[in-house]
Amino acid sequence: MIIDVWSDVVCPWCFIGKRRLENALSQFEHRDEVHIRHRAFQLQPEIKETVPTVALLSKNYGINEAQVRQMQNNVCSIADGEGLCYELENTLSGNTFDAHRLLLWSAGVDKQPQLLEAMYSAYFEKGRSLFSHSDLVSVALEVGIEADETEEVLISGKYTEEVIADRKLASQLGATGVPFFVFDMKYGISGAQPLEAFTQTLQTAWEARENILAE
Repeated sequence: MIIDVWSDVVCPWCFIGKRRLENALSQFEHRDEVHIRHRAFQLQPEIKETVPTVALLSKNYGINEAQVRQMQNNVCSIADGEGLCYELENTLSGNTFDAHRLLLWSAGVDKQPQLLEAMYSAYFEKGRSLFSHSDLVSVALEVGIEADETEEVLISGKYTEEVIADRKLASQLGATGVPFFVFDMKYGISGAQPLEAFTQTLQTAWEARENILAE
């Protein structure tokens, strides 16, 4: 079974959704036959500068910064319940196109799960930036990817078309935001749904797969 997961590395609900999927898989008897594939989805594809997240959200939602911080506190409480330790107060927002290019490339060197986890943790739990080449080199080094390999990918522009294609495919499947999970390109979950939603969808998708194989 293949689970395609559209997400953005600066989306707090995406890391939460990732944990919920992992928790569901830990209880799934066919876990070893499930492959998870990262798909790129930029929430702010037009952003050009790196700015404080609080200021950006205040502008985007038309609310004051105190209200933004309350929203962030609520998300932190939910993340706590998944064993995550969010520190959102001083996070920055910027363009994640290069981060997604690097993630898509990393699948070819068997480092995608490790790199995605490291990016999420760096951004949400450690308050680090993911928007410059040096930021991304630093995170990649932590999962055993050599600096010169990372630099070569980032400078070359590799996987540009793939990032764009992922976003187009998400739109074709009806996704308007992330996280968005698709099981064997048949069953979808939109958002960081409760654990039960992942557990039930895993079972449904598996049974459908088995029925096809039995025909």
